[in-house]
Amino acid sequence: IIRELALEGHTVSVDTVNAVTAHAAVAAGAAIVNDVSGGLADPDMGRVIAETGVPYVVQHWRGTPETMAGLATYGDVVTEVIAELRQRLDELVAAGVGQRFRAGRRFAKDAAHNWRILAHLEAFEALGLRLLVGASRKRFLADVVPPEVSRSPGERDHATAAVTALLARRRIWGVRVHE
Repeated sequence: IIRELALEGHTVSVDTVNAVTAHAAVAAGAAIVNDVSGGLADPDMGRVIAETGVPYVVQHWRGTPETMAGLATYGDVVTEVIAELRQRLDELVAAGVGQRFRAGRRFAKDAAHNWRILAHLEAFEALGLRLLVGASRKRFLADVVPPEVSRSPGERDHATAAVTALLARRRIWGVRVHE
């Protein structure tokens, strides 16, 4: 599928925390690797990104999906997430990845944390990276869906569209959406 999409001229991004999968996807034509663990789930990811030379979306990650809720404690979520991203970026550069990063934010955040991060994207832009925001259908968007409407992921599409429009107006590099 990746090969065929790439041959048709589509830019393919692969979401994976597995270095073997990333390598195979890039060999098939994927142009971007999006790793929700920022290379923490697989210690070979940095080597694969360095070898392939593709842009790498490094996301902030505290723990696994099973443990992240208990790790969502911050004094100042913006400052702490930026510091942890900076540390991860420095480690990846030292591993030879270079400066081909895009930054994302992901696990171990509650709704209030996510809204605060969205309100302070300029602090993340100060990292000097292109930002990718994947707010589509996320749980925190249920806060703005009227109570009489189902709060299932598919019912968050209007909230997703509103957040996406605001991000586009800010000229954020990329947004991840379902529709």
